[in-house]
Amino acid sequence: MREHDSAIRSRSVSESGGTLLAGAAVLLFSFSFPATFWALEGFGPWTVTGVRGVLAGLLAAACLAGGRVPVPARRHWRGLVAVAGGCVVGFPLLTTLALQTSSTAHSAVVIGVLPLATAAISAALTRTRLPRLFWWAALAGAAIVVGFALQQSHGRLTAGDLYLFGALLVCAAGYAEGGRLARHLPGWQVIAWGVVAALPLTAVTTVVALASEPVHPTVRSLTAMAYVAAVSQFGGFVLWYRGMAAIGVPRASQLQLAQPLLTLLWSALLIGERLPSLALPTATLVLACIAVTQRASGPARPQAVATPPHVSTSGQIIPHGGRSD
Repeated sequence: MREHDSAIRSRSVSESGGTLLAGAAVLLFSFSFPATFWALEGFGPWTVTGVRGVLAGLLAAACLAGGRVPVPARRHWRGLVAVAGGCVVGFPLLTTLALQTSSTAHSAVVIGVLPLATAAISAALTRTRLPRLFWWAALAGAAIVVGFALQQSHGRLTAGDLYLFGALLVCAAGYAEGGRLARHLPGWQVIAWGVVAALPLTAVTTVVALASEPVHPTVRSLTAMAYVAAVSQFGGFVLWYRGMAAIGVPRASQLQLAQPLLTLLWSALLIGERLPSLALPTATLVLACIAVTQRASGPARPQAVATPPHVSTSGQIIPHGGRSD
């Protein structure tokens, strides 16, 4: 009985740690849009996408080489390609293009649908059945942020919104695959191999972009570029995938409902964008949805271990709770 209680406590601590890791990643990711906005002051959108990928790839390659990490098994490469295409190339490029016509606050709120998309793709990939309450809360959170976005744009979809919806779809696929792989590989290796796999494409993108886009580097744009490369593209994902592996992709993904609201705050404080009047009530409702999804999904239940039946001295099999005659 004590061993059983100890196992439950250990699992509870592991899940608490996973929630903290995923939450820390969300906090780090929430600075990505303001940092990208600053990076665009000195570089073009294709240059930002290429350079952040190359820098993150070189950093990851150094970590993999330093740790003498073996190349992943062939069965993992399909998932790593999804991580590379969705999280390393697709999402950064599409969101960077969107930020040329949309504010960081608006873009962040549109991406608020990402948790729902991630949970849906993950559930489909792993054939996981989640409680109806989880889905209702996730849908409610997504509806709130979409309604907020439409209210801010007066009910009209823009070209920037189309970029953003494309970004959230490819990123959700990358999150779901990465979270699944993190159950077989250490979380940092998942994103490390992802950015390394994307290096040929990001390197070509960088060379072509630098030759065709104007470059006017400033201290702020260079600092922002370093952040999106080292943190948004690599370091934040190390925490994110470890958290996903500990508490599950659907549950972790819903913590990201808080990211648009945090980005709204940073956009107001760091960039000087006006904080919408509905931001606070929206934040309150979204946080309530997050709380419901965390309770609805619940902690992972320990699997019962089958105990063999007792065999009497005469060789008779005695079922549990029974007795020999």
